Amino acid sequence: MLTNVFAIVLPVFLLIAIGYGTARARLLPETAGDALGQFVYVIAIPVLIFKTLAEVDLGGQTPWGLWAAYFTGIACAWTLGTLIIRKGFGREARAGVIGGISAGFANTVMVGLPLVDQVYGERGLVALMVIISIHLPVMTMVTAVLMERAATLDGISGPVQLSTLLAKVGRSLLTNPLAIAIASSVAWRMTGIPITGIFEDILDRIAGTALPVALLSLGMSMVMYGVRGNLLPGLCLSLVKVLVMPLVVFIMSAYVVQLPPLWVCAATLTAACPTGVNAYIFANRYGTGHAMSTNAITVTTMAAVFTCAAWVYFLDLWRAGV
Repeated sequence: MLTNVFAIVLPVFLLIAIGYGTARARLLPETAGDALGQFVYVIAIPVLIFKTLAEVDLGGQTPWGLWAAYFTGIACAWTLGTLIIRKGFGREARAGVIGGISAGFANTVMVGLPLVDQVYGERGLVALMVIISIHLPVMTMVTAVLMERAATLDGISGPVQLSTLLAKVGRSLLTNPLAIAIASSVAWRMTGIPITGIFEDILDRIAGTALPVALLSLGMSMVMYGVRGNLLPGLCLSLVKVLVMPLVVFIMSAYVVQLPPLWVCAATLTAACPTGVNAYIFANRYGTGHAMSTNAITVTTMAAVFTCAAWVYFLDLWRAGV
């Protein structure tokens, strides 16, 4: 059974490896990885999200339990990651926030979508899309609020009014391709018009490129990250990311809110995904935590073929016994 699990999971991470090897061998210009990443982020993934959410059938389920389970996992991992960096390593408040992001911000788009689609198919993808539909706005707002508070604690800046901060985040989301895709899908569902004909064919063709190209571009971007100095904080955060967060999500979704087994599996596997590149983006934006965030991204991504396979194996055993 474990061999079968690796056979399912391995193609996802081989595509990342191919992207990494392509960039490392310089078979394509350095700008190619950025261009592919932009295509995925601005066009392909938004089209996939729009088409899936515009036609999604929740099978009578409400999303609240799924959101509660997944964001409880984020909250626990984020809190633990912050405490590890602040109390364990004695870093400043802003670095603590980056530690929380590194431990609780899964790569739901670049890795989660292809992985869940590969393992659980379109029905599993629906659960992930429900998570993604609020993941970006919530995480962006929480990160901004916590980072501004941390900057005040560190004496870097003065207090900022919450309304001003939320307005700034809201304006940023208005131009975010993923947020636009989510809002557009909701608007389309409200019209009741089916997606058919040439429109459907075009969406299918673009969406079909999203997952493999996302993995290739992620692999190419990994050349930029690598492993940097001061490895221990990144390793600690990586353990929280791939063990604690999915465990909390599994317990919450399976035994507290009692979601359908397929949703439990999809949510848990999403939580087990590597740290998202957003951790480095925020570290770069706020000028702290570069090493810990890049180390967490690199370590969790390199180990994901084994950690995600282990979670798939565990979830299959659990699902068989339900």
